[in-house]
Amino acid sequence: MKKTIRQIAEMAGVSVTTVSQILNNKGSRFSEETRKRVLDIVNEHQYRPDYFASNLINRHSKTIGMIVPDVTDFFFSKMVEGVEKYLNPLGYMLILCNSQQSLDKEIQLLQDLNHRSVDGVLLATPNLLPEEYAYGHDFYRRMPLILIDRGINQRDTGRLIIKEYEGAYQAVHYFTKQGHKHIAMLKENGTYYQLQERFNAYRHALKDAGIPFKKQYVAVGDLTIEGGYQMAKEVLTHPEITAIFCSNDAVAIGCYRALYEAGKKVPEDISVIGFDGLPFTPSLTPALSTVSQPIFDIGFTAAKFIVDAIEFPERRIPNKIFETKLIIRESVKNNTK
Repeated sequence: MKKTIRQIAEMAGVSVTTVSQILNNKGSRFSEETRKRVLDIVNEHQYRPDYFASNLINRHSKTIGMIVPDVTDFFFSKMVEGVEKYLNPLGYMLILCNSQQSLDKEIQLLQDLNHRSVDGVLLATPNLLPEEYAYGHDFYRRMPLILIDRGINQRDTGRLIIKEYEGAYQAVHYFTKQGHKHIAMLKENGTYYQLQERFNAYRHALKDAGIPFKKQYVAVGDLTIEGGYQMAKEVLTHPEITAIFCSNDAVAIGCYRALYEAGKKVPEDISVIGFDGLPFTPSLTPALSTVSQPIFDIGFTAAKFIVDAIEFPERRIPNKIFETKLIIRESVKNNTK
């Protein structure tokens, strides 16, 4: 038989209020011994709060909505993992929604989640939100919002800032230090991601190395495996190219395929660096050099921000800066010899 919260409290020798506060992460005033005793009994009897009843009393559903542009994207699947890692131990459930990169669908999903009385929303968006749905608007008065948007939408708090420029600059600078002078870039077409900082870093790193920028060395397309394949085929029409910087790791996979079909070897003929640091990159042949960004930690922090916004609405949500790091593996050749 399922135990009630009153029975759990009696077994632990504490009040119902104490059990409730500990389970809702508001038990900082209790000793570690008390917390452990309560949680041990909860786990032993597999007690789960009745969140429907709790919602009626506290007006909290213990659900968080998350809207992402593409649920199949490697980047967002890793981010969702970080979100759930933070939410699940606190008893929150995640409702995952796919906007398919559409602003109209994002707005519709925001309305739907609001009607379903979620406690808050994480919105990963490549879009600039219209004024009536802008961050801090009255629409979110009862539904806190945390944006994961590369800074597209203006706000002073709750910003998740990734040092993309620095990471991309490191990648292209490394190419130049290895003696590469004809360096291509496979970049986004602007219809989905807005990764202008990566392109800016590419141009500035070339300039700082005294290498002229050549427009024909830049291919534009979708940031997918197929997009990478098509863009790589385009830049390979310039046989002098010895290095390719890919805007993300999925593009790098497509680039590998195009190079293989063209009879080119990595890194003997063409060196390649990706961006994101996804878990599969060490398993490619050869292992892909990439700019790693802490995708899991971004999701984990976004989840912490939304829970804090829900449970402590009077607090100011801080901004968080995430470092990027160039990881050198086997896909870059020293071209100075």
